[in-house]
Amino acid sequence: MMPAMNPSPDRRLPRPEPVTIDGDTPTLRLFALLEVIARKNHFFSLPALVEETGLPKPTLHRMLQQLESAGMIQREADGRHYGMALRLRRLGEDLLFNSTVHGARHAVLRTLVDEVGESCNITALAGGEVLYLDRVETPAPLRFYLQPGSRVPVHCSASGKLFLAQMPDAQRSLLLDAATLERYTPSTLTDRAALEAEIQQVRDQGYALDREEFLPGLLCIAVLVPAIDGRPSNTGIAIQAPVMRLSIEQVPKVLPALQRAARAMAAVDAEAVPGALRSGT
Repeated sequence: MMPAMNPSPDRRLPRPEPVTIDGDTPTLRLFALLEVIARKNHFFSLPALVEETGLPKPTLHRMLQQLESAGMIQREADGRHYGMALRLRRLGEDLLFNSTVHGARHAVLRTLVDEVGESCNITALAGGEVLYLDRVETPAPLRFYLQPGSRVPVHCSASGKLFLAQMPDAQRSLLLDAATLERYTPSTLTDRAALEAEIQQVRDQGYALDREEFLPGLLCIAVLVPAIDGRPSNTGIAIQAPVMRLSIEQVPKVLPALQRAARAMAAVDAEAVPGALRSGT
């Protein structure tokens, strides 16, 4: 990757237009600010938010205090930066769990299980972990039980590697710096350099593997569900199976079915969005 270069003064890009924070009531304006905050993948400061929104500093400071007192955002250790608090993260997770498209997504997952004969799940990134949104178990007698609501570390799960691979370098470093690369099995990647090399491979091939890295005897293959708005996807779909039934050599055989399911799930998401908000449809 080429290093970023500062533009010469006569080639500087124009300053972006401020984000509009509007609404008929203080509550709606507060919600509009919360939307801006929820899109951020890094900590933010009051001065930076003033520049981004164009709001007066006293007004914005008061709004941030209200969100902080409501448990939606929290100050970081330096006292100058803010980040999303547990209540806001839980709100996002609840929206994912109770989405109106849950039934249609579950049907796609059921079809995939019927096709490949193994347990499959839908995942999302929640903080520094992978959250299981839904799961359909294989009817086979030998299986691993991981229920919806289960959480697994990003560094030793196939879905987690996918989410890490699409992050900007700075965001990924921030997440991994705060994480403990715990060893769960002899195959767990606990070396940062080895993990970064794996992440680069995931970018190149478009899918990720968990080779008995979280649970002994469990192989997992995952792909991202394409996002409908062009942003990085926060949804993955994965197949999990005992290594005695699914080997690394068999991955190319099940990958097309997994990719078809991911596209079908993206189509479900697109149908749930009003036409004016869709991208590329």
